[in-house]
Amino acid sequence: MNTDTPEALSPEARTKTVPLSSGPAGPSLDTVLNRTRTAFAATRAATPADRARWLTALADALDAAHTTLVPVAQSESHLPEARLTGELRRTTFQLRLFAERLVSGALDDVRIDHADPDWPMGPRPDIRRTTVPLGPVLVFAASNFPFAFSVAGGDTASALAAGCSVVVKAHPGHPELSRLTVTTARAALDEAGAPTDLLQLIEGEQSGVNAVRDHRIKAVGFTGSTPGGRYLFDQAAARRDPIPFYGELGSTNPVVVTSAGWAERSEEITSGFAGSLTLGSGQFCTQPGVVFVPDADAFLAALPAMSAGPMLNGRLDAGYAQSLDDLASRDGVDVAHRTPGGEGEPDVVLLRTSAEAVQSDPSLIATEVFGPASLLVAYRSLDEVEAALAGFEGTLTGTVQAGGPDDADGLRMLGLLARYAGRVIWNEWPTGVTVSDAQQHGGPWPASTAPTTTSVGTAAIQRFRRPVAFQNVPAAALPPELREP
Repeated sequence: MNTDTPEALSPEARTKTVPLSSGPAGPSLDTVLNRTRTAFAATRAATPADRARWLTALADALDAAHTTLVPVAQSESHLPEARLTGELRRTTFQLRLFAERLVSGALDDVRIDHADPDWPMGPRPDIRRTTVPLGPVLVFAASNFPFAFSVAGGDTASALAAGCSVVVKAHPGHPELSRLTVTTARAALDEAGAPTDLLQLIEGEQSGVNAVRDHRIKAVGFTGSTPGGRYLFDQAAARRDPIPFYGELGSTNPVVVTSAGWAERSEEITSGFAGSLTLGSGQFCTQPGVVFVPDADAFLAALPAMSAGPMLNGRLDAGYAQSLDDLASRDGVDVAHRTPGGEGEPDVVLLRTSAEAVQSDPSLIATEVFGPASLLVAYRSLDEVEAALAGFEGTLTGTVQAGGPDDADGLRMLGLLARYAGRVIWNEWPTGVTVSDAQQHGGPWPASTAPTTTSVGTAAIQRFRRPVAFQNVPAAALPPELREP
């Protein structure tokens, strides 16, 4: 996801177990975890309508507080007001979308097998399957989306919709916003009649690591760097009671420009690429970090002027420069374009290599540079592209920039990219991940630790619920969704 390596990678967090603490000013972590367990005991029995009411109240409160929240977000993230206003709108939209789907029953996963004495496997009993919430969930906030992937973001929304209580580990990049958001959220939830302490906040690296290790937490949602996510994933798996760890990690989002696409749409392709590359100063997990092109010289010559705004913080700025230098120093890689940034802004950089070089070193297209940079890979045939991708592992998105709908090369590449990506795109760009029922935001490692799930869209609720089958159970004792009309 980014190079803003989580605090969990520090030597202290790797080796120490310190007293449970949620941060310098809050209650102890032990207190927080006891409270979330108590809250879950109450919320697990809540109806979908109850949970929908809580989510709607939370959305309304955040919208009402936008004139307070957005300036704090600006001061801590360097993001412009328009971007943050839109992000907050996205955050409240997804809360309301979950609420609407809960009320309609669209999020239920119900399967009913009536008793059948003539079942070919032998007489079948009445079996009814539904899902129940996992338990208290720990959510690690991300650096690059202070609203949409933070305190009240997608992981929190889907966990609350599932019927779980939530503890959010604040990101150090926007601590004041995190505290203000959770205060606003808790007041709204209390007013709506939600269980006390349904949503809580912890701070500090060791608190996050300790919470992952603690038996009271039953699942983890994480958005961040591959090294940090892998470390926490290993902690979750090493527990005496291993738990699901849903991590969205690193992604280079390869793009393949076909010969027909370049011949028919070159200006559209280069302008779209420039906008996608520099959107949010390249600090989107879906930024097109690798582009296979049939004519690298022509592609570079056709690029419009590009610029990027400030990075989110100094650590990301330094990480961008370091990872860019590391990739540029590899054999077969050259700096093909550099637009110097203004004061406090990063350079926009395009590196260049060949498909042949990638075949020799597949890590070239798997190395994420979190910022406004991309690697152009020149190819002579689609066989070279396929051979170059043979050493690839996984990505959030794969994009084909083709000609018309009958572009055979594009259709071939679409099928190829689907092997590696959670979302494949035709003649559009990967930045901009809408919140919807059909959305898939995840992919094979290292894009995520759970490629069968999504962290965006209503299907995200499935991460925080588990199936239970009820066999020969009296109707009065069944969950409401399993009873006959």
